[in-house]
Formats: sequence, structure tokens, C-alpha cells
Amino acid sequence: MAVYRLCVTTGPYLKAGTLDNISATLVGTCGESPKQRLDRVGRDFASGSVQKYKVRCPAELGEILLLRLHKERYAFFRKDSWYCSHISVTAPDGTVAHFPCYQWIEGYCTVELRPGTARTICQDSLPLLLDHRKRELQARQECYRWKIYAPGFPRMVDVSSFEDMESDKKFALTKMTPCVDQGDSPGNRYLPGFPMKIDIPSLLHMEPNIRYSATKTTSLIFNIIPASLGMKIRGLLDRKGSWKKLDDIRNIFWCHKTFTSEYVTEHWCEDNFFGYQYLNGVNPVMLHCLSSLPSKLPVTNDMVAPLLGPDTCLQAELERGNIFLADYWILEEAPVHCLNGRQQYVAAPLCLLWLNPQGALLPLAIQLLLPHTRYTLQVNTIARATLLNPEGLVDKVTSIGRRGLLYLMSTGLAHFTYTNFCLPDSLRARGVLTIPNYYYRDDGLKIWAAIESFVSEIVGYYYPSDASVQQDSELQAWVGEIFAQAFLNRESSGFPSHLCTPGELVKYLTAIIFNCSAQHAAVNSGQHDFGAWMPNAPSSMRQPPPQTKGTTTLKSYLDTLPEVNITCNNLLLFWLVSQEPKDQRPLGTYPDEHFTEEAPRRSIATFQNRLAQISKDIRERNQGLPLPYAYLDPPLIENSVSI
Repeated sequence: MAVYRLCVTTGPYLKAGTLDNISATLVGTCGESPKQRLDRVGRDFASGSVQKYKVRCPAELGEILLLRLHKERYAFFRKDSWYCSHISVTAPDGTVAHFPCYQWIEGYCTVELRPGTARTICQDSLPLLLDHRKRELQARQECYRWKIYAPGFPRMVDVSSFEDMESDKKFALTKMTPCVDQGDSPGNRYLPGFPMKIDIPSLLHMEPNIRYSATKTTSLIFNIIPASLGMKIRGLLDRKGSWKKLDDIRNIFWCHKTFTSEYVTEHWCEDNFFGYQYLNGVNPVMLHCLSSLPSKLPVTNDMVAPLLGPDTCLQAELERGNIFLADYWILEEAPVHCLNGRQQYVAAPLCLLWLNPQGALLPLAIQLLLPHTRYTLQVNTIARATLLNPEGLVDKVTSIGRRGLLYLMSTGLAHFTYTNFCLPDSLRARGVLTIPNYYYRDDGLKIWAAIESFVSEIVGYYYPSDASVQQDSELQAWVGEIFAQAFLNRESSGFPSHLCTPGELVKYLTAIIFNCSAQHAAVNSGQHDFGAWMPNAPSSMRQPPPQTKGTTTLKSYLDTLPEVNITCNNLLLFWLVSQEPKDQRPLGTYPDEHFTEEAPRRSIATFQNRLAQISKDIRERNQGLPLPYAYLDPPLIENSVSI
């Protein structure tokens, strides 16, 4: 008789425990154990519990390959979800095998877990394990199906596919399912008087391991309640018409001011701060260095001579690499719509900027083209259901509306390249490696290097040769699917459809991790800071752009800015998307121990130490800045796009 000892850890989340019967079967190289119920005196599998059980076998099983968990009905009780964190199995000889789970298990089903020692498909030779991989992938492919959202868009996950699958089949084989978040599953939410109705029936059918936790959902809602109710009580959400004076806008977010939002309010009209936002604002990737002016920007030396001063000229500054362009060409054909029953307008500006000898980036010329009267898993689902849906917030607060945004995204994707996706390549291609005070660039490159070093160590451990990359059919299928479904097989994008070397894999994974964490933080977290003072970032125009310089008055400016209720809705949106809900996992934080080998665990620790040093450097630098740049401070960067 051989006795195996199991230590079962249930997650600490709300309702993570279960009343269902849990049994286990151990599968080894020399056979498998009888199915045995895990039961002891008292409550089993309570939230946050760590409990020990014994599994008896007629003989030793050899190396344990799989652990099967069977979840079955208990007496007359209804189905009860269970969040299993991990299980360790101690063999009779004292050898310990760890089986990470970290997932919700719903319904009555069997879940197969593999040991935490990661293996590529090339390292699996046993038919049992190869069959397990095959069934695991098939289950995921049936669960996560692709759907066309709009022409020219990257494919999206079809949420209805979760509803179509049988419950037991849906959750039977999900060990490799990527978890956006853990915690109990939220239901629908509706807030009386709240302008944004969070009522998303489709989310009920999403696989529970990618839904927001109750903590995150509650935090998301309560981030917005005080502001929305305050505006509702004061009648701002229902008030149409122009703002009477700019100072009135200060009173909208009286209880949600930040240091940066106050700084923006005071300095938004200054040329220095205008240029600063191209470097460290919410869109720090627009600038391109020019060696000559484009034909569509007929700026002459005489026009800019008063700004450049007597000691230089436009051509000389072009040759020195001090002239930069922000080109909003993508707005030229964007459709527009009506807000509050009034036609809206949009401009497609060209902004020429000069890096002066003092290191300040200043606007030289802004050209408005003619007016046009034509029209990033859960968070994307929420966005499509509350922001991008017809009559959603995008339709309610922006001049281009939903149709215009779909146009921008599909057009932007058609021009998006692998160079744009990789920060060092993008900075080099845009010619902005030497601009001073470009904190987004400086911090971003440090974080990119830290991620790259971490990824390089992990890849080097599991993929020691070119052949190990080329022969990994699962890896190649994953890369090919991204190329086909996200970039629509567009060769001109430069995105790889397959990978040939470990170096290529390192760059690819580094870019994905950086864009899903640091890049998202850089362009998302400051939206409230830079947009709360609405004149700095108006979401719509009620009048066409002026055609004659010097004709704008304060009244015409106020009549062009969004109306009161549009402003309030827009600021609520900025506040919501800028506040990372609770249940955060900062970059480099991996509480779910999917890697049990010592080498990757050392790499994780090294990565965390490097991020800590970057954070220390950023905070020391920020102490000497009039406006600190903290959006790429590692503890403030979420591991994934979750808001």
C-alpha cells in the first residue's frame, strides 16, 4: 500500500469555497490511483483554507503526470463554484510535486492539472501528455472563438461562445486559460441617476476566470458614484448650452482634484506646457523629427522668424534636427455626428514644434484643414457594451461618435506596424531619442530593458536553440493566429507570422508585455489629470475651426467648447478610466505560482528588484520636477490592461 499526501489550497476570495464533493485521481508513469473523495471532519474547501488529505494506492505510481479533480454534487445542494489555488502531492519517498490551478471550477466536471514544471510541446513525448495538450487546446478554441466586430478591425472574442457551450464542457479543461483577474464573478449593475448604465448581460456568460472579481467590480462602480451623483444633484448632467465662463469648469470635479489636474488648469494656455504634453501627456507618441517640411504644410521662414529669433532660421533648425511634427492626418476623413441635436465638427491639425536652445518644445505653427461634417477581454467587452455601443458614451461626448471612432481604429490599424509596437524601434524611427525632458521615453526604455532581460532569461531556459522555437507547433500557431486575427494577415505591418530564433521570441514577448502594461499605463492613467480641465482636451467642437487667424473671441471659444452636460459626461469617463480599480497586480507581481522551477523564480525575483530600482530612480527625479511624471513608475503599472 502506497500513501500519497495531498495539500489543497483554496483561494482567499469571496465565495471561493465550495460545498460540492471533491475527489482526486493521481495519474503516474506506472498507473493511476483509484478515484478518492477528499473528505475530513468539519468543513472542507472553505475560502482561504489549506487542508491535507491522503490518497491510498495498491502500489506506487511512479512520476506523477496528471492530477484529476472531480467536482460532483453534494446531497441536495445546488452547484457551488470553487476557486482552487494549487495542490501539492507528496509521494511515499518524500518527493513533492506542485500542481498550480488558480482558476474557478464551476459545474460538475473533471479538471486535469499538470505539474508546475513547464514543458514545451517538444519536451512532451508520452502519448498521455500529448493527448492532454491536444484536448486542452481544443477546449480553449471552442471556448474562445473569433468574431468580426467591424470591417478593418482586429478580430474580437465572441462572448456569446461562452453561452453556447455546455457548462460542464466549458470548465472541464481550462488550466491554460489566461486569467485577467481572480475573484468571484459580478452580476449586472445599474446605478439610478448614473449616466453610464453598467448593464451587460453578455458578461454573465463569460468564462469566470476572465471576469472582473467582485472587489474590482465594486471598486469600479464606487469610483464613479460620488462624482456622478454630485453632478446629478447640481443639475450639471442635464444642463445644455454653453459654459458662461471658463472658471465655471473648475467646479465640476471639486472633490476629485489631483496635483496634475490643478497644474494643467493653471498652465494649459502656455506654449511650454503645450509642447510638454507631446512628450509626457496622454499621447506621447505623436512627434516625428523632420528634415524637410511636407508639402501640405506651407510654412515659410518669415512666418516663424519672430518665434525663432534672429540667430537662426527654419532651414537651419530643420538641418539640426530641432523641428518636429505632430500630424493628425487620421482625422481627415473621420465621420462626425450630432450632440444635443447639434452638428459637431472635427479638425485634422498639423502641429509644427521647435526644440529651442533651452530644451523646451514650443509650437511654431498649427494648421487646421478644412472642417469635415462626415462622420484595446473583459475591459474590451465592457468598452464595447458601454462606450462603443450605439448611443453609448462615445456617442454622447465626442464629435466623431462611435462611427468615427470605428473609422479611426480601423484606419489606424491599417497603418500600424511592428516598429510602432516596439518602443526602441518607434523612438528611433520618429527621431526623438535626444529630446530633453522626455520622461515617457526615458522611463519607458528602462522598463522595456527590464522586461527584455526578464523575458530573455525565461526564453533562454525553455528555448535553448533555434530549433526549439521553430519546432514548437503551439508557439507558432499562437503567433500565426495573432498575425491573422489581429493584423488581418497584412504583410506590410511587419508583424511576424512565425518566429525562427529565441531572439525573435524575446522581442515579440517583450513588446506584448510592455504594451499590455507600461504603454497602457502611459496613455491611460493621465486622462483625468490632463482632461479634467476640459479646455485642455475638449472632446468635441460645436463650431468649425476658424479659417482666419486672430478672429477668435472668448465668446466664440466658449460656443465651440462642449456644452455643460457633454463636458460632465466626458469628465466622468476620464475619471473612470484613469482610476485603476482595486484588486491590482503591479508589473512584475506574480502571486499565482505557475512556475515552480528554481530558475524562473530567480528570474522573477531579479525582475522585481530591477523594477524597484527603476521606481526609486523615478521618484528621486520627480522630487526636482515642477510637474512629476509618475505614469511609468512600476508600482503604478498594472500587469495587464484591466481598465
